Amino acid sequence: MSARMARVTALVVALTLPSAALDRAVAQGLPDLIVDQATLRQHWVTRLENLPADFCSVQEGEITPGERLLIRFTVGTPNIGSADLFVGDPNQHVAQGDGLFELATCHNHYHFRHYALYQLIDPVTGQTWRTAKRGFCMIDIEKYGDFPGPNNNPYRYRSCGAVGIPGNQGISVGWSDVYHWKLAGQFFVLDGGDGQPPVPPGDYLLRITVNPGYVPAAGEPCRFADPLHPGVCHQLQESNYENNVAEVSVTVPDHRGRQAVGPLKNEPSINSEIFEE
Repeated sequence: MSARMARVTALVVALTLPSAALDRAVAQGLPDLIVDQATLRQHWVTRLENLPADFCSVQEGEITPGERLLIRFTVGTPNIGSADLFVGDPNQHVAQGDGLFELATCHNHYHFRHYALYQLIDPVTGQTWRTAKRGFCMIDIEKYGDFPGPNNNPYRYRSCGAVGIPGNQGISVGWSDVYHWKLAGQFFVLDGGDGQPPVPPGDYLLRITVNPGYVPAAGEPCRFADPLHPGVCHQLQESNYENNVAEVSVTVPDHRGRQAVGPLKNEPSINSEIFEE
């Protein structure tokens, strides 16, 4: 067995141990995911866009095609822990039936379930809107400059994979997975075109949670129990679940014209749909 596989095997075994043994495993190294708030704050835009019927995000999000008012945004999820977040090949997880991935038939890729939660929140009423984003692929995109340790290691994970095509997903220590604002589904529909109530003009909270806690549905496994929140589970094991949220203030303008709002207001329109590779 290679040193790399021995490390992964030891980590997988450690994650099934009782709490005392798990504490020892944490001391030996676990990933720790956060949301890059600076990237979120600097990369969002509210604007009109034309969404064709053949966009997968339109089909998966049950969005009425045509001109829609959207807010697009970029999300970075660095790993600031002491071990890689190792996921591996989605095809193997699907074959094992462990519930981590589901098939996105529109573009024949697998989507990781419960990786990140995107919420647009009215800070006054608490009303929340759901995003068009339906799935995720975890790969090393860029080094995280604020990593509090050495991050001169090369990337290890750069392949999402597809049906019958092996992938290698994960996030290396000191690296960040980044979901660029141009990617498929990386937006909220603001005008009610996805069956939700329209978002009135005003200021809102854009809240991103990586590896969010969830209460399992009937028959859904609890992969990793949250030690501080009874009944809450996570898909991925981390050394710290309490630093998984970032939020910024965004603006929905009081007009429905073509003037965009936000740090990316001068970016050109999007004419094709881009997916994680």
